[in-house]
Amino acid sequence: MTVTMPTTTTTPDRSRRLAVTREGGRMIAEYWDELFTARERGKQIVWYNGGALNPIFQAAGLAWCHGEAFAARLAAQQLEGPAQLAGAEYGYNAELCSYSRTHLGCAVLTLQGDEGGSTGVVGMHDQAELASRLPRPDFFVNNYAGCSTGQQWDEISYRVFDKEVPIFNISHPFLWGNKPDAGYLAGEEWESASRYVRDQLVDLIAWLEERSGNRFDWDLLRESMTYIKRAAELRREGLELCKAKPAPATFWDWISCVAPINFLPGDQRLVDYFQAVKDEIQDRIDRGISGVENERYRMYFDGIMNWNKLGFLSRKFAEHGVAVLAGRYIQNAFWQEPQLIDTDDPLLGMAQHYLLCPTNHGTKTLDYLTLRDCAEYDVDGIVFHSTRTCRAFTGPQRLLARSAQNNLGIPSIFFEGDVADASFYKEEILESRLTAMLEAIDVKRAQAS
Repeated sequence: MTVTMPTTTTTPDRSRRLAVTREGGRMIAEYWDELFTARERGKQIVWYNGGALNPIFQAAGLAWCHGEAFAARLAAQQLEGPAQLAGAEYGYNAELCSYSRTHLGCAVLTLQGDEGGSTGVVGMHDQAELASRLPRPDFFVNNYAGCSTGQQWDEISYRVFDKEVPIFNISHPFLWGNKPDAGYLAGEEWESASRYVRDQLVDLIAWLEERSGNRFDWDLLRESMTYIKRAAELRREGLELCKAKPAPATFWDWISCVAPINFLPGDQRLVDYFQAVKDEIQDRIDRGISGVENERYRMYFDGIMNWNKLGFLSRKFAEHGVAVLAGRYIQNAFWQEPQLIDTDDPLLGMAQHYLLCPTNHGTKTLDYLTLRDCAEYDVDGIVFHSTRTCRAFTGPQRLLARSAQNNLGIPSIFFEGDVADASFYKEEILESRLTAMLEAIDVKRAQAS
């Protein structure tokens, strides 16, 4: 008897991700392994959230753990479950920012030690052990702009550790941008807020010196900021290259580059990495290789990354011939204005970048940045990731969608998901709305031809 086996059809992967990002993955893995053993090497450890304070910690002789980064890493590896379960058992609601929920769960597990075997869920034990590997902090520093949850995140961690760990909070004025002289990087509001945050960085350095017993190394700060500034310049140059048609790399490649620029040490290896990213993009342009096979549409993506779905979303959009090229989370974050950094006296430029968090602007500035990037990358539409537990990011999205339609004639769609909780993602909604938008774009093109 002949048995006919059912054939399995798989959609070919039409995304062409940059090869160099694998090196970034290795750098990140090495960083976390180093952090897990920092205590054994006599290092004091600071937990922090928000803007990239790591150059200050590097010059203060500390090891550092960025809470959002560790939550994102667990989500990208789909290992966030035990930490979120620990957070839920401690009392944190599922509607709380999933970054903070995951990181607070890690804090609980760190305090408890490895009790993952008691969850009763197969495979959870090893995952819980990973989540609990964060070494206990010696200090908390909060540097969160534009998000009320973020501004309280380390304060809550401080309470989890029974208020026994010193904490320093940096206050960031929200940049409303509604005064007559206000503009992006301009006006008295911008200037006074920049000085206000810079002065707090001076106080932070004194606070760290006093409590750690380490002399702050100003030369090391200048040196690390010199490397970071150069890496940021290369990143901007690479982003500029992606305006080419077809685009040589996509938003998803740049998402893979977030961790290195956001919290790795400022050193030559960081510069070499972003030089390699730019070189691979330039090589693709020279050889006519696109980031998406047969690019047919160009899109802007607004929303924080859904870290559980990075690979999935890159393949999904490529499947439809969509090159996602720009987004608020990439173009408008992560040392995005390197010309502001004076490497001889870097504190003011650092303070200004912390204020430039993409959730710390009024709608007037967000509208300016979104329309600018949509026009420069010549996009056909906008995809809004309506991030379920990040109200700071989703708040202005309806206004931005209407402005793009009215000013540039660009359509948009919304889909729901989350930064570090895959349960909020709804595949059918994204698929149906994306298909409908692409059909509408096709009709518009046919009418114009």
